[in-house]
Amino acid sequence: QVTLVESGGGLVQAGGSLRLSCADSGRTFRSYAMGWLRQAPGKEREFVAAISWPGGSIYYAISVKDRFTISRDNAKNTVYLEMNSLKPEDTAVYYCAASARVGVVPRLPAGYEYWGQGTQVTVSS
Repeated sequence: QVTLVESGGGLVQAGGSLRLSCADSGRTFRSYAMGWLRQAPGKEREFVAAISWPGGSIYYAISVKDRFTISRDNAKNTVYLEMNSLKPEDTAVYYCAASARVGVVPRLPAGYEYWGQGTQVTVSS
C-alpha cells in the first residue's frame, strides 16, 4: 500500500521560495518513480517534475526548469520539491504522485497510479 502525504505549501510573495515534502508510509517507495504535478483553478493537472528510482534521472517542465529542484531521500521515504523564484502563475494545488512501472518516469498525470491529497501553494504578486 502506498500512502503519500504532502506538506510545505503556503502563501509566499513573488520571488520567494517554498519547499514541499512528500512522505510515503508504505513499504514500496524505494522502487517507485516519483513526480510532482500541479493543478491551478480552471486548468488541467500538469506535470512539474519527476525523479526515477533511485534518483539517477530527473525531468522538469519547461516552465519550472532552473527554478525548481526535485530530490528524494530514499532512507526517509520522502521526495522534495524545492521551489525558488516563485511567480504568481505557480499558484496551484501541488500533488505528489508515484508510479510503480519499472523503468518508466511518467511526465503525464495519467502515468501515475498513486496520489497524495495535495498541498496549496499561493504566490502573491
